[in-house]
Amino acid sequence: MRHKCPRLVERPYCCDVCNKAFTQKSSLTEHKRLHTGERPYCCNVCSKTFAKKTNLLTHKRLHSGDCPYFCDVCNKAFIHKSKLVNHQRIHSGERPFCCDVCNKTFNVKGSLIQHKNSLHGGGRPYCCDVCNKTFIHKSKLVYHQRIHSGERPYCCDVCNKTFILKSYMVKHQREHSGE
Repeated sequence: MRHKCPRLVERPYCCDVCNKAFTQKSSLTEHKRLHTGERPYCCNVCSKTFAKKTNLLTHKRLHSGDCPYFCDVCNKAFIHKSKLVNHQRIHSGERPFCCDVCNKTFNVKGSLIQHKNSLHGGGRPYCCDVCNKTFIHKSKLVYHQRIHSGERPYCCDVCNKTFILKSYMVKHQREHSGE
């Protein structure tokens, strides 16, 4: 049986903002949310919003305490399978991510990226598609993009004021408690 080369698969659905093409219309719809900032899926517990339904479902595990992934060595529980895989490398000693400059190895890809950016001048690889501001860490880009999208996923449960960062909300909530 012959398999089609992934590069030769027809991708008839094209983003009118960045020209990225997709095989399915639903994938294009989901992708466009990166540009619009739309986050139609909302957690009914904390009001945090998501662009993808699967991300909402995973998030809800934080509230339910459902941790379906367990380490077979120490029995530590995880919400995300990828976090379990990373954790298991602590027990196995596996360090599959290698710096191509100094050959230092890491058990998590993010640690390699951080290492290269900070020690080998990796620059600022994460770029905002709205204003072209660049960032060393992907998480900082995500926070920054909330400025453009207007997303404020953290809500004070006392006064309903919303915040871009959880740490801003926590600091604000201390004003209510007098801490």
